[in-house]
Amino acid sequence: MKVKVIAQHIGEGVFPTFVKGTAVDAMGEEGTHFLNWYPCAIKGHETYVPECFVCDGKLVRDYNPTELVAEVGDILEVREIVYAWLIAVNENGTMGWIPAESVVSE
Repeated sequence: MKVKVIAQHIGEGVFPTFVKGTAVDAMGEEGTHFLNWYPCAIKGHETYVPECFVCDGKLVRDYNPTELVAEVGDILEVREIVYAWLIAVNENGTMGWIPAESVVSE
């Protein structure tokens, strides 16, 4: 599915990919703006993780929390939807997360 960016999105930096089974530490309170997302630490990196990616304090799948930097008008290919966020790829082949509220169907 293709979407068009309607609100600029600036990420919070580039993260490594954490493999399935990696410990997720210090899961905090669920976010109020994005339900089912929790602040946490993974291998010393402060980030957020969707609830469905964690079971018994470990990742249940590979996870890279890098957000996609996107400008208004960019066209993205959606690879997956997780709660209110999309994993998408831009026209340069860069993959990352972007909030669904920042895009519309193309």
